[in-house]
Order: sequence, then structure tokens, then C-alpha cells
Amino acid sequence: SDALSSNEGADESMLMRCHCLAHGRRKCSDLEEVFPHECQVVLAVIRQVFDHEEQARAEQLGPEGRLAYHQAQSQPLMDELKRWLDTQIDDHLVEPNSALGKAIGYMQRHWGTLTRFLAVPGAPLDNNLAERALKLFIRQRNNALFYKSTHSAYIASVLTSLIATCVYAGINAVEYLVALQDNRREVFANPAVWLPWAYAASRASPEATRRQSWAIWTRSGCPFHVKIMSSRAARDTRASALVGH
Repeated sequence: SDALSSNEGADESMLMRCHCLAHGRRKCSDLEEVFPHECQVVLAVIRQVFDHEEQARAEQLGPEGRLAYHQAQSQPLMDELKRWLDTQIDDHLVEPNSALGKAIGYMQRHWGTLTRFLAVPGAPLDNNLAERALKLFIRQRNNALFYKSTHSAYIASVLTSLIATCVYAGINAVEYLVALQDNRREVFANPAVWLPWAYAASRASPEATRRQSWAIWTRSGCPFHVKIMSSRAARDTRASALVGH
């Protein structure tokens, strides 16, 4: 999370606090036009750290491998940045009460939690994913003010939650919602296997559903297709009769 006091838990001893490095970066990026040189020092280091994170993700490193990678690649950069930040304040190169001084002070005060990814396997660099998810529901809450009824707003919120969960689970949301409608009885009988993260591995996956639909279609002799063709032929016959008359 960021370092707002409202994000503090009642019992911090039960938590492993990680502060968002993107928030620390943003405090400097907002001041880049006013303090271009100083802010570029911070931004350049953090940019490299995020590049390392992207590389670790591309190589599909596990938590331990990712930790070792950051310790080898990012630790020297962050150690050097910490020394630079301390020098700015200790040598009175930056006024502590200025905007830049407060941005540096923020990073100094929370250095341990901002760099948790260098000590704990799997510790994230930022909480951008959680913030994006929260913004989605804040937007839905605002939209709910314009629904005709409370029940309509409730249904929209449920659908928003399902669709967002499908996105983060890598599931096609349209196919998922169609499968829920097509298999209502099974969903009510065993909801757990129809949750988005379990759905892909279940017999209700899109590919399985398509195979099942095709099997039913072929076994029935394609009656729907025949009915359509028959209806079209009947219409053509009636049209011809009318023209001839």
C-alpha cells in the first residue's frame, strides 16, 4: 500500500508491510519540472528496478529466483540511491521542508518497506494491480447512482465483479457468462466449481462446451438447420405463388 495512516492495520505485527515503490517514484515525477536534475537521479534508478522486474517476469522466475535476481541487479542500485538521498539531507543540499525535501524524506522514512522486495520472496514492488481493481468498483459505485432501482445496481455490481475476476483469471468473460446461463442447474448444485478461477479447468470450459454443443447438434441430425431451410423454402413457395397469381 502507500504510507497513508488509514492503511495501517489494527495489529501491524500480524502483517508484512510493503509500501508501493510507484508511489515513491510519483512524488519525484510530480516535481521533475521544478527539480529536473535531482528527480532524474531517483527516477532513473527506479526505472531500472522496474525493468529488472519486467525481465524477471519474462523469464518466469519463481519467488526465490526473483529475489536472487533483484538482489544481484537491483540491490546495488537501491543502495547507491539510499546513500544519495541521505547525502542530500545530511549535507543540507536540499531544504527538508521543500517539496523535494518532503519527497526525499518520504523515501527515507519508509525505505525498509519500499525495498521489501529485496528481502522477502514474492514481495511486490507496487500495488498498482490492487489500485486498478479498486478504481473499477469506485466507478461502479458512482454509476449505481443512475440505475432505476437498487436491485438493478446490485445486479450490475455482481456482473462487474464477475467480469473483473474473469479478466484477472485469464478467462473469456462472455463465454463464462454464457456457460453460467446454459448450465444453471449445475451452477446452483455446485457453485464452487463454476467460479472463474476453477471454471477453466472444469468440464464447463469454452472448448468443452463447444464440443458438447457440437455433439448434441450432430446427434440430433441438425434439426434447427433443417427447420430453417424448410421455412425458407416455404416462404419462397408462397412468394412464387403470389407473384404467379
